[in-house]
Amino acid sequence: MTTTETTTRQASAQDAGALEVPRLDQQLCFALYSASGLMTKLYRPLLDPLGLTYPQYLAMLALWQHSPSTIGELGAALGLDSATLTPLIKRMEAGGLVTRRRDTADERRVLVEPTAKGEALRAKMKDVQEGLACGMPLERAELKALHGTLTRLVAGLREATPDRG
Repeated sequence: MTTTETTTRQASAQDAGALEVPRLDQQLCFALYSASGLMTKLYRPLLDPLGLTYPQYLAMLALWQHSPSTIGELGAALGLDSATLTPLIKRMEAGGLVTRRRDTADERRVLVEPTAKGEALRAKMKDVQEGLACGMPLERAELKALHGTLTRLVAGLREATPDRG
């Protein structure tokens, strides 16, 4: 092997090391993705008896907090675009949990609000929260700190991410 070939191979090896892809278990995005999926699985047995999916549960939480809401307001609260949110709301309406109606002040806007059946679910949320707390591997103070960190992360990512909707 010539000196030039040796130098070229050494440079290639250094370049390859510099471009090494990080390990999957070292990726923040993967840890967040995994945690999200596991949280959804943890909620499933708590929400199934109520007839709610996890996305429906989140929509109901948003609607209990502010109702009526426009599809746009609900989408902003949940971080979902209308193409994703509309079928979800239609399924919830078919299940008798919400109603949709045109805003009389602006016919272009659709207002969503819980029905009596949807409101009745609110009383059962304490059981969901208590059941969830039993499955958490962190102490209350750790959960509060993690929530604060993730809330700041989400806010920063929303600012840094251009609106593609």
